[in-house]
Amino acid sequence: MKTLVAVIILLIIHLQYRLWLGDGSIAQIKAYQQRLDTLKEEVEEKRQRNEALYAEVEDLRQGQDALEERARDELGMIREGETFFQVIQ
Repeated sequence: MKTLVAVIILLIIHLQYRLWLGDGSIAQIKAYQQRLDTLKEEVEEKRQRNEALYAEVEDLRQGQDALEERARDELGMIREGETFFQVIQ
């Protein structure tokens, strides 16, 4: 009878060890869940960035307004007949 109790106690200790410290423990599952949440946030940010880039590509393909806007902003280009004023503060 004592050996049966000893075996049961050892089994409980082993299972508790695996639950708290072993492979697949509660702490490890929480760490995996946090990592998964972080990766989901990164994926969502990258998805939104990709959507914005796709929209910009479509704008550039569709019309001249987007091209003109980029040329004005990034290259400082102006149209013929326009007057450029630079304000220095």
